[in-house]
Amino acid sequence: MQLTYIVSGFAVGLLVGMTGVGGGSLMTPLLTLLFGVSPSVAVGTDLAFASITKSAGTFTHRLRGTVRWDIVRHLCYGALPAAVAATLALKQFGTLDKEIGQIIRYSIAGSVMLTVIALLFRGKMMAWINAKPERQLQGSKLTAATVFSGAVLGVLVTVSSIGAGAIGATLLVMLYPRMTPAEVAGTDIAYAVPLTAIAAFGHWWLGSINWSLLAMLLIGSLPGITLGSWIAKSVPEGFLRGLLATTLTLVAVKLVY
Repeated sequence: MQLTYIVSGFAVGLLVGMTGVGGGSLMTPLLTLLFGVSPSVAVGTDLAFASITKSAGTFTHRLRGTVRWDIVRHLCYGALPAAVAATLALKQFGTLDKEIGQIIRYSIAGSVMLTVIALLFRGKMMAWINAKPERQLQGSKLTAATVFSGAVLGVLVTVSSIGAGAIGATLLVMLYPRMTPAEVAGTDIAYAVPLTAIAAFGHWWLGSINWSLLAMLLIGSLPGITLGSWIAKSVPEGFLRGLLATTLTLVAVKLVY
C-alpha cells in the first residue's frame, strides 16, 4: 500500500507540474475515492501536503521576482481569518462525524467543479475583461474585492482543501488582468502558503491528518512535480487541460453519487 501511495503522489505531482493545477483538485478526490480515506482526513492530509510543496514554489518565485506581495497581503487579510473561523466551525460540529464527512465530500465535489469551470473558461473570462476595461475595479473597490475573494477561498480551502490553485488563479486574473502569467502563478502560490499552513494546523488540532500517508505522498510527488515541469512544454496545453477537466468532472459526479 505504501508503494501505491508513492506512485499516486508521483502521478499527481506529474500532472500538477505539467498543468499548474493545484494538487488538491486531484489528490483529495484520489484519496477519498481510490483509497477509501475519510473525507476529513483526506482534506487535512492534503492541506499539510500543499503547505510543504507550495513553500518550495514560493521560494522559487520570490527569487524570480514574480510575487505581488501587496496582493498577497490583501488576500491573506480575508483568507486567514476565514480559515480560522472554518476550522472552529468544523470543531464545533465535529469534523469526524459521518454527517459532517458527507458535507465535506459534497464540498470537495463542488470545489472540483469550480476548478473545471476555471480550467475551461479562464481564457474567455480574460478576453471579456480585457474587452471591457471600464468594468475593471479600481482603488478601494478592488482592495475590498480582493479581501472578499481571499475570505471565500479561505473557507473553501479549509473545508475541501481545493481552491488555492485554479480557482485562486482565475480570480486573480479577473481582478488584476494586467498581471503577467508568471505573477499570477507566483502570487497564487505565495498567498496559499500561510493559508494552507493555518488550515493544516487546524486539521492537526482536529486530529484529521495521517502523517505516514503524508510522508508517502511527498516522496512520490516531489520528483513528479520536477519531471512534469520539465516536460510541460512538449505536451499540448489544450489537450492536457481538456483531459484534466473531463477527469475532474467524472470525479465530482462519483463523489456525489
